[in-house]
Amino acid sequence: MTDVRPRQTVAGSVPEPPPAVPRGRRWRAGDLRLAAVAALLPAAGLLIALGLWWLVARLELIHPAALPPPGSVLSAFAERPARLLEHTVDTTGEILLGFALSAVAGVLIGLALAASRTVERMFTPLLVAVNAVPKITLGPLLVVALGWGQKPILTMVFLLCFFPIVLSTATGLTTTPAELAELVRSYNASRWQAFRKVRFPAALPQIFVGLKVAMPLAAIGAVIGEFQAGESGLGYVIQQYAGIGDTATAWAAIILIALVSILLYAALVLVERFSLPWLRETTSSR
Repeated sequence: MTDVRPRQTVAGSVPEPPPAVPRGRRWRAGDLRLAAVAALLPAAGLLIALGLWWLVARLELIHPAALPPPGSVLSAFAERPARLLEHTVDTTGEILLGFALSAVAGVLIGLALAASRTVERMFTPLLVAVNAVPKITLGPLLVVALGWGQKPILTMVFLLCFFPIVLSTATGLTTTPAELAELVRSYNASRWQAFRKVRFPAALPQIFVGLKVAMPLAAIGAVIGEFQAGESGLGYVIQQYAGIGDTATAWAAIILIALVSILLYAALVLVERFSLPWLRETTSSR
């Protein structure tokens, strides 16, 4: 019988393999690295944008009355932080309430369109027509119909937000993977069981796409509504201070709107990740 022995080193001893890193520790290190990159890349982009802004203002490529330097905008915010933050809270509340209304209505309308081809053919052209109308032209009419205050602002947010949610919901519910549909039929599941167990969960990624598209639109709708009918809010601040030539304060309000939009979008992404933990495992990662 042949004596098979492990290959030895020059010193005559069998080399030992390197100590294995525990799987949990390796994943934690990777998560920390990804979190650091995720935090540094947006910060780097922000610094680049601020540098370009400072350079354009320094060279006066755009008149300072239209684009003040970053230092002037920061000084304007430092002069009246309480007032700006108060209006930020008002605008954020209008964005969230209008977005919630449009999300509920959009999902329900999408369910109706996906449930019946007759309903889809009957109302899809009308929905497209409503979405195609420039919403800013409806502002004065909303003021006449609903008066000043929150009602026309929420209506404007709703009109801008609901169509992407309707479209994504209907698309998600009508594009259930064929293998899942066959599985449901093989178990003789009822329509309600198929909807609750398969069709709606499979449509959730598409629905979240529509929600993420609609979230920035909600901020745009709130500002447009405040331009037309607002008595408070960041849109109201922009209109008031730009009208008296204080563009630095107006730009401070614009930046606050952008920050609110970024934070709300990031919160929605987190909700998606916690609601759909299986999504990243079944799709390609970047």
